[in-house]
Amino acid sequence: MASVKLELDTQNIIDSFFDETKLLGIVTTVKDYRFCWNLNNMLGLNFRINHDIEIKLVRKKRTYFFSVYEYREPHSALCHYLYNNLYDGEYLLPEFKNLDFLWLMKNDTVTEDYLDQIKIMLRSIPGVQLVTELTNEKIKNKEYLIF
Repeated sequence: MASVKLELDTQNIIDSFFDETKLLGIVTTVKDYRFCWNLNNMLGLNFRINHDIEIKLVRKKRTYFFSVYEYREPHSALCHYLYNNLYDGEYLLPEFKNLDFLWLMKNDTVTEDYLDQIKIMLRSIPGVQLVTELTNEKIKNKEYLIF
């Protein structure tokens, strides 16, 4: 009897996850816990590490854990996720080796004005060197951001 190889089509899951999202790339000289502390104190946010959605990847016969910080805006469906792009010399998204963090906003509409305000506030944080908007088309490994 011939064996049948089944393949999981993840494209619909990926498309659904990234529907109406905004993504920022951030370069900073500050460690993740200090960066989140700055975000919370200087911008009035409440990012907290969420171990339940931590990204676990196996590469080169090693396991890597990429922390994800989460902030849910009160009285809104908008959720903010801050991904650490580097763990123990390995990158979550190797195509963005120059970025330290990825900030994903989803579950509600993010206007261009709101996004511009976030970028301006991020640039005011000590140690932040670059803030750039990323389009979904630029991300080669989108599935790594899905939890």
